[in-house]
Amino acid sequence: MATVVNNPRTTDSGGGMGFLLGVILLILFAMFLMFYGLPYLGNMVSNQAPQVTVPDKIDVNVNQPK
Repeated sequence: MATVVNNPRTTDSGGGMGFLLGVILLILFAMFLMFYGLPYLGNMVSNQAPQVTVPDKIDVNVNQPK
C-alpha cells in the first residue's frame, strides 16, 4: 500500500507587506521616542528651578528730582 502525503498549497499573497509595515512602524516608534521621549526624560532629571534675584526696593518714580 502506498503512502499518500497531501501537502496543501500555501497561498502567500502578502509579498512581504507585513514585514515592510512592521519596519515602518518600528521606525516611526523610534522617531517618536527621539523627539518626545528623550526631551521629557531630560527635563525630569534636571528639575531644578532657576534662581531669580529680586531686589528689596524698586524705585518706580519717573519724575526724578533735579
